[in-house]
Amino acid sequence: MNTPFYIARRYLFAKKSTNAINIISTISVVGVFVGSAALIIILSVFNGFEEVVLKMFNTITPQIVISPVEGKTFEPNTAYFNELKKNKSIYSYSEVLSENALLRYNDKQSVGLIKGVSPDYLKNKSLDSITIEGKFLIENGNGNHAVIGSAIQTYLMVNTTDPFNPLQIFSPKKGNKTSSVNPADDFTVLSIPVSGVFEVQQDFDNVAIVPLKFARELLGEPQKITSVEINLKPGVNADIFKEDIEKGIGKSFEVKDRIQQNKVLYNILGSEKWAVYIILTFILIIAIFNIIGSLTMLVIDKLKDIAVLSSLGAGKKLIKRIFLFEGMMITMTGCIVGLVVGFLFCLLQQKFGLIKMSQDNLVITNAYPVAFKWKDFLLVFLTVSVFSFVASALSSNLSVKKINHLNQDL
Repeated sequence: MNTPFYIARRYLFAKKSTNAINIISTISVVGVFVGSAALIIILSVFNGFEEVVLKMFNTITPQIVISPVEGKTFEPNTAYFNELKKNKSIYSYSEVLSENALLRYNDKQSVGLIKGVSPDYLKNKSLDSITIEGKFLIENGNGNHAVIGSAIQTYLMVNTTDPFNPLQIFSPKKGNKTSSVNPADDFTVLSIPVSGVFEVQQDFDNVAIVPLKFARELLGEPQKITSVEINLKPGVNADIFKEDIEKGIGKSFEVKDRIQQNKVLYNILGSEKWAVYIILTFILIIAIFNIIGSLTMLVIDKLKDIAVLSSLGAGKKLIKRIFLFEGMMITMTGCIVGLVVGFLFCLLQQKFGLIKMSQDNLVITNAYPVAFKWKDFLLVFLTVSVFSFVASALSSNLSVKKINHLNQDL
């Protein structure tokens, strides 16, 4: 039998001679319980927001993008790309031609990114989830259409229900080095009706998505493209597929996955979560270090027991371990109960949406989202374990101070 653990367990549940010790111990447990539950709930909510935001971004961000290292465009009809199109792991293979252009609607004008895409782009059925007005339609029997970002729609005041007032797009004529008397002759001007408006985030909302053939005519680029966007079939490992492309395509192209395409977003989400974790951990540390007061009172209460144990041959190491285990049991009880309660609360929030968000929120959900990660539970448990060990170790040193004087008094 582990003697220090057995004695510490008896001390934990035994009635103390001074009621204040029970109160302080209860406060320590409650403090750790509240801190642990709050920490796991907040981390789970951050995970939920992260999933919602990334889902929105991933709707319009392909799994893999291939673009040239030098220059803006490249020839897509090479042996490698023609073979890549036939790869059975690919769900959608979209050729993209994009360039900045001047957009005009009525008497307003703005600069935006024109993104011409091939028909495979519309295989992404999730595009409807980010469409806030009209339909995500770029081509039908009536001709070409554009789907614009909310930033363009807000600035130009585009009316998607007005088929008689199309969006005008101006692009400098390619290779035109001479200036004519009429500046308009230096631009290719095409009109296209707007079928819908989408909204994701400011960097994406300044884009007008059009058919690839329309973009070729506008930009005067009959063959080349700026990038290839690839989405894979379910179950295909994107990292392995990306590595295979990098090995075969050569150093003239760069291949990016979703994290590399949205590096700033992933960094922000990660840094915000760690910032909240650090802040809440400081609060949790304060609650954990309440154990010092509880153990100090317990040591005073058990002075005679310490002297008796010492007289029976118990060494200082054994006595210190008794109070170390006592402190660890107090804090870890609060931690485990806090993790369980936090998990149950998150489970209820996930299923019933107990806490609602503001009606003005821009996130596509009416309740705070929650997502579980086992690493968060392990992180909270280890955090409490480390700091409770430090606090308990400091307090347990009090139990062996002046132990020789206690023996003489006894």
